[in-house]
Amino acid sequence: MSFLQPYGSSKLTIDIHTHIMPEHLPRWAEKFGYGTFIHLEHHADSCPRCASMMQGDKFFRKVEENCWEADVRLNECDQHGVHVQVLSTIPVLFHYWAKGEDALETSRYLNDHLAETVAKNPKRFVGLGTVPLQDPQLAIQEMERCMLELGFAGIEIGSHVNDWNLSAPELFPFFEAAERLGAAIFVHPWDMMGKDKMQRYWLPWLVGMPAESSLAICSMIFGGVFERLPKLRVAFAHGGGSFPATIGRIEHGFNVRPDLVAIDNPVNPRDYLGRFWLDSLVHDPAMLQYITDLVGMNRVALGTDYPFPLGELEPGQLIHSMPFSTEQKDWLLHGAALEWLNLPLQRFI
Repeated sequence: MSFLQPYGSSKLTIDIHTHIMPEHLPRWAEKFGYGTFIHLEHHADSCPRCASMMQGDKFFRKVEENCWEADVRLNECDQHGVHVQVLSTIPVLFHYWAKGEDALETSRYLNDHLAETVAKNPKRFVGLGTVPLQDPQLAIQEMERCMLELGFAGIEIGSHVNDWNLSAPELFPFFEAAERLGAAIFVHPWDMMGKDKMQRYWLPWLVGMPAESSLAICSMIFGGVFERLPKLRVAFAHGGGSFPATIGRIEHGFNVRPDLVAIDNPVNPRDYLGRFWLDSLVHDPAMLQYITDLVGMNRVALGTDYPFPLGELEPGQLIHSMPFSTEQKDWLLHGAALEWLNLPLQRFI
């Protein structure tokens, strides 16, 4: 299958890293009787096109209508030349800390909304579901529904699940099922490590998030997930975070202290470069050049973190600014995404 083909009068542009949520969320904390489940408070008078995401009575984030209104998203996509968005939930809605059966209910609600959005614009949107990973069997059950009934291309998961890193044996059956189902896995940082020590300067997002992505990649490498599941297709957000910049240190640690590092997998971590995908959200030309050299043009896909301000505000601008060949840009703009999603270009024509 060729992933590099013309798309009308231009080249197909796919953004693999965009977030969506319903305009209205149930008051799950009231229903379940515990927790800080997210709910929305709309401000019809002061800000009719925005809402506050609340964790209990604590403000989390302001969001605007492009976070839930498909027509607004599509208009903005058209302005920026984005043909397809891959939609996934906002990580704070994973609810991994909740009881498994309650998180299953919230996951189903979010997935049903996402499926409705994709069904109305199947050539413009691709869905990635969310699952209650704190209960791997329930997560597999919901992943099967997402893949076999809702028609999603894969699942978005967090960089860890409470006290489990992605190397946890409890999670391996989920990854095994994802490989069996052909589900693309998108790993997004959340619940950042060390946040209690990073109260100022937005450091959880600037320092913690890159570290979370590296934690996830190292866990899957050293835990043997990639080795045991060679057909599993995994992409990591934010250009792999701090992992690409520290692969030399990671490999050196593997070489000099295998008694500490190689206890579950004897394969050099550098051997897995090119076995997983990264998105292009690195905000820096030198770093984009570096990660494409590191893992290959066919393993880096456009990702913007739309519609949030820490993302790429003009989707694809960094890629278009680079002195890459036309074929290389085609890989970054759609070829790598189609290969990761295992979708034919014809779906979007």
